Amino acid sequence: QVQLVESGGGLVQPGGSLNLSCAASGRLFTIYYMAWHRQAPGNERELVAGVTRGGTKTYADSVKGRFTISTDNTWNKVYLQMSSLKPEDTAVYYCYAFGNGVPSWGQGTQVTVSS
Repeated sequence: QVQLVESGGGLVQPGGSLNLSCAASGRLFTIYYMAWHRQAPGNERELVAGVTRGGTKTYADSVKGRFTISTDNTWNKVYLQMSSLKPEDTAVYYCYAFGNGVPSWGQGTQVTVSS
């Protein structure tokens, strides 16, 4: 089992930046993929960015060039650096981990982009 706890959400003005963190604990050695998803009111949850242990990163088209996903060397933290934020980035952001056929989700952190 893997436990995930997000932090760093909040209110930011359009054009601003925000950094999210996700702390992982438990059977970390089983994880080979970590990602950030988001869900806005009335919308389905969508993938924002993901990274494999091999270092391959993927991004949703809507965030390419603005968001960056990274992990620390021990894979017990995953980060999402967000810049040039837009009102449409407003959502609850969830940390996600997958390994040994088992998905794990964090509880989510709210990001609101508004003036």
